[in-house]
Amino acid sequence: MKHPRRGFRRVRWLVGMSLLFCGLYVLASFVQVQRASTASFDGSASAVVILGAAQYDGDPSPVFERRLRHGFALYEAGKAELIVTTGSNQEGDRFTEGFTGYEFLRELGVPDEDLVVVVDGKNTWEQLSATRAVLNDRGINDIVIVSDAYHALRSRLIAEDVGLEADFSSAGGTSSFRELARETAGVVLGRPFGFRRLSNLR
Repeated sequence: MKHPRRGFRRVRWLVGMSLLFCGLYVLASFVQVQRASTASFDGSASAVVILGAAQYDGDPSPVFERRLRHGFALYEAGKAELIVTTGSNQEGDRFTEGFTGYEFLRELGVPDEDLVVVVDGKNTWEQLSATRAVLNDRGINDIVIVSDAYHALRSRLIAEDVGLEADFSSAGGTSSFRELARETAGVVLGRPFGFRRLSNLR
C-alpha cells in the first residue's frame, strides 16, 4: 500500500515542474518578442503590407500615419513594388482603415496600379488572411509587414499561419513594457491554441 504522503509529494512535484515549465515558456516568449521588436529590416519583398490602425473620418491617426509613411519610404527605396493597406471600420465609421490608407498614399504620389486595398479584418489575423487571398490572385506570397515595433513577432507568426512568407519592418516608436507583455500573452496563447481561434475571442 502506497503511503499517502508519497502520492502528495509526487503531485506537488508535478505541479511545481508544470509551473516552472510554464514560467520558462512565458519568459522565453517575452525575450523573443522583445528581440523581434528591435530587429531591423534590410531586405526586399514583393509587397509592403501596412496593418491598419485608427482613422478619424478618413484621416489616419498619428499611429496609422507613421505606419503609412514608413511603408511609403520602403516603397520609395525600392524594397517593394506594391503597397497593401488593410483594415475595416468601426461601427458608425464612414471610412475603413484600408481606404483611408489608400487615399493617404495616393496623395503622397503612389499610383493606383501600385496600391491594393484590403478592407476585411478587424484584427491582425483577419487582415493578413484577407491579404493572403488577394495576393494569391496576383501570384504573390512574400511580404514585409509594417506595424509598430512590439507587434513584430506575433504579426510574422500570424502571417506564416495564414500561408505568407513575411519579414517585418518597424514603423518606429518605442515599445512599453505593457505593450510587450500584451504581445507576449498573444504569442504564448497563439502558438499552442492557434492565432485564428484567439482572433475570434473579441
